[in-house]
Amino acid sequence: MFACEDVFGFWPVASVAGLLRSSLFILPEGLSTSAGLHISGVVCRAPEWSVELQRGLHIRISAGGFVDKFLYHLRLSEENLMDVSMRFRREMDKGLGRDTNPTAAVKMLPTYVRSTPDGTESGDFLALDLGGTNFRVLLVKVSANGKQTVEIENQIYVIPETLMRGSGSEQLFDHIAECLANFLDKLNIKDKKLPLGFTFSFPCQQTKLDESFLVTWTKGFRASGVEGKDVVGLLRKAIRKRGDFDIDIVAVINDTVGTMMTCGYDDHHCEIGLIVGTGTNACYMEEMRNLELVEGDEGRMCVNMEWGAFGDDGALDDLRTDFDREIDAGSLNPGKQLFEKMISGMYMGELVRIILVKMTKEGQLFQGRTTPQLLATGHFKTSYVSAIENVKSGLCYAEQTLRDLGLEPSEEDCVAVQRVCQIVSTRAAHLCAASLAAVLRQIRDNKALDRLRTTVGVDGSVYKNHPVFARRLHKMVRRLVPDCDVRFLRSEDGSGKGAAMVTAVAYRLAKQHIERQQILDSLRLDRDQLRCVMRKMEAEMQRGLARDTHATASVRMLPTYVRSTPDGTEWGDFLALDLGGTNFRVLLVRVRSGKRRNVEMHNKIYTIPQEITQGTGEELFDHIVHCIADFLEYMGMKGAALPLGFTFSFPCHQNSLDQGILLNWTKGFKATGCEGEDVVALLKDAIHRMEDFDLDVVAVVNDTVGTMMTCGYEDPRCEVGLIVGTGTNACYMEEMRNLELVEGDEGRMCVNMEWGAFGDDGALDDFCTPFDRAVDESSTNPGKQRFEKMISGMYLGEIVRNVLLDFTAKGLLFRGKLSERLKTRGIFETKFLSQIESDRLALRQVRSILQHLGLTSSTCDDSILVKEVCSVVARRAAQLCGAGLAAVVERIRQNRGLQNLSVTVGVDGTLYKLHPHFSAIMRETLRDLAPQCDVTLLQSEDGSGKGAALITAVACRMRGSRK
Repeated sequence: MFACEDVFGFWPVASVAGLLRSSLFILPEGLSTSAGLHISGVVCRAPEWSVELQRGLHIRISAGGFVDKFLYHLRLSEENLMDVSMRFRREMDKGLGRDTNPTAAVKMLPTYVRSTPDGTESGDFLALDLGGTNFRVLLVKVSANGKQTVEIENQIYVIPETLMRGSGSEQLFDHIAECLANFLDKLNIKDKKLPLGFTFSFPCQQTKLDESFLVTWTKGFRASGVEGKDVVGLLRKAIRKRGDFDIDIVAVINDTVGTMMTCGYDDHHCEIGLIVGTGTNACYMEEMRNLELVEGDEGRMCVNMEWGAFGDDGALDDLRTDFDREIDAGSLNPGKQLFEKMISGMYMGELVRIILVKMTKEGQLFQGRTTPQLLATGHFKTSYVSAIENVKSGLCYAEQTLRDLGLEPSEEDCVAVQRVCQIVSTRAAHLCAASLAAVLRQIRDNKALDRLRTTVGVDGSVYKNHPVFARRLHKMVRRLVPDCDVRFLRSEDGSGKGAAMVTAVAYRLAKQHIERQQILDSLRLDRDQLRCVMRKMEAEMQRGLARDTHATASVRMLPTYVRSTPDGTEWGDFLALDLGGTNFRVLLVRVRSGKRRNVEMHNKIYTIPQEITQGTGEELFDHIVHCIADFLEYMGMKGAALPLGFTFSFPCHQNSLDQGILLNWTKGFKATGCEGEDVVALLKDAIHRMEDFDLDVVAVVNDTVGTMMTCGYEDPRCEVGLIVGTGTNACYMEEMRNLELVEGDEGRMCVNMEWGAFGDDGALDDFCTPFDRAVDESSTNPGKQRFEKMISGMYLGEIVRNVLLDFTAKGLLFRGKLSERLKTRGIFETKFLSQIESDRLALRQVRSILQHLGLTSSTCDDSILVKEVCSVVARRAAQLCGAGLAAVVERIRQNRGLQNLSVTVGVDGTLYKLHPHFSAIMRETLRDLAPQCDVTLLQSEDGSGKGAALITAVACRMRGSRK
């Protein structure tokens, strides 16, 4: 037995006749194609064929091989297809652009479908599937209780031709409403108001999910008064007019979107819908940032590509053949849908017929004899192409079909017709693959992936019924985009189920949105609440300043004995020591006054080993003094006696500028013999023990005061210092007459507010959420620093983590699946808030952070929600900070009896500096709550070490003036 085999099965010997001479075959060396050649035991292979020749067989070579040469221009190489794919990608870009969309052939229409199913959808939904003379009404029951199930009941109704072509829109939609009523009656659900999804498969312009304006009728419909109207509105009007039932029309979609959503329910990776049937089209989930026709740049939206019109602008003219031009000229819409005319079932059979007529007239088929049936348009159907290409029965079917057309085909004619069908359908599959490859590259690039894994949902008679179309399509897609792992999933339930799924997703999103917003609303503060915080801060400030209430005040208002900010006349060389962690700095600060006023700084960073931070106080301060000595030697100033400012960022009580009683260690320090002692005295004792140099310790300050002084040198109006970093605190210049803890009432003194403890007395309980309480309870100091725990970098990430845990537990995030890493306290760092909210970063980078946290299956919707949580938590922090600052500047204004105050706030801290929106929100809150204060926020660039030196310089200036 001699057989010819393609990838799907065996063909009889007649199928081989003539094909050995075609360019498809690679013949073994020495093999001739002469007629009557005896060939034994050889195998020939080509792209789609392999030929097995058994011993002892003589082959008669026929003339069938000429088909491939005759249809040479229909056979596209891989290079041709890659070029088509790149052209299509450019058309996609044009369709997505606001300025280029009007002239784009591929329109890339927004569908307002923003999410695919995630498997948690549930409920009963109606669907209406209208796309031809028959339409379906469906009841779709979706269940998600541990096992995804979908039950469908449906009824097919007919639209009479008189209504399809009738005058007036009312009759058509009255009929649809009557059929709906009949369906509801049959199922005894007329009294229920169910949500409905409407599949309306005609060209429409959508403005939102439930609003769609018919552009033009197709498929034989000509009902007047509908084009240009919102079809959802027309259906609603018809239902209202009846008055015997009510439904909630949630969504209107086309069949491509319906296919994607149907398959998306079964495979959550599905983000592309493809139709290859009577017509062809595709849709996919596009990033909002690329979709210029719709406002907003977060998340994704399904785009209805309308790709059948690709080439209408001439982009495919060099690939279109005379056969394609003849098909187009004889169509109902010449010059339109040119890509569709090269692919879809409406035209494939007719294209084969035109080719057969041409070949016959040239004497290459049927002995040159045509028949009226062969010459009649539409008499060679696309279903014939599918049947003729069937491996087992194709030649027999070809012979019968040709005889039905009045022809008397030879065996070689049947082989040739079979080959024509194969070339036409192969080109269609490969062109479809080229455009689909462009879509896959777009999605892969959007996600910045090296390798994309995705699923394409497919429907349509050509894809489903043609014996090899699907496999040719799959194979070429994989060749064109080898870096994409693509699964093709057939839609079995049609676009009616898809419309129901769009509705189910919309309902799920709406329900989840309400639940999420209710939770997030507890973290949102309105103007009245912020005013309340401001008033409470004002009251606590007053309590902290008063002698009788100071001891019980949560805002301690500690005197710093800094009496003045720089005035520009400071001059001299000063040392500064900046100690606030295991690394500390020693600085030499040279301050010069006059016309060329400037500050020159030299510094060196030193480390304090852990054994010293945990050892004795003597060891700690001896180490500090050794580092100072090393710095002086490094600067060539060994033995110099300079004034020194000491920034000591631990809680202290001061009785003078050069005295600071350590209240308690923080930040991991545990050196013994220090708490309750004057740190300046401990430093002086260590200097005396060394006996190598002497220093005049003029001032001890905290980092907030240092920030104010640093900025005060640049801007004399700076009278407030603010830190918003790992922790938060503020200081400002208070009138001495109000500072009851210090003798004297002339002039001003800087007050270290220690405002992080605001609320420790319960003043903020009304604004604390369960997430704040969870963070507080798991902290090292429960019940303390409540204001700081709602604002600062040490805690914001932990607040976000607790919100995410709550959302996940309620099934509102990550499909209810919790990552073990996310359960770890402190794993969600505050720096993530700044990264996630950065305007530069796309949501894919949010997703990369989530993947780092073990949330590898997070979706785009998850990323959007995580970003919203971060935004809400950071906004509240900035607003609370603004409310506190408003209380400070308003107090300064009232202290001075001014109608309007102009003041500068010096600010430092990683959260303030790195978060992209924190400063703007804080400024906006400040303007709103303190409208009579013109506040400039000046960012400190040189840190609190320079501030300590400047405090020393100011103290030396004032000391000199007193002399």
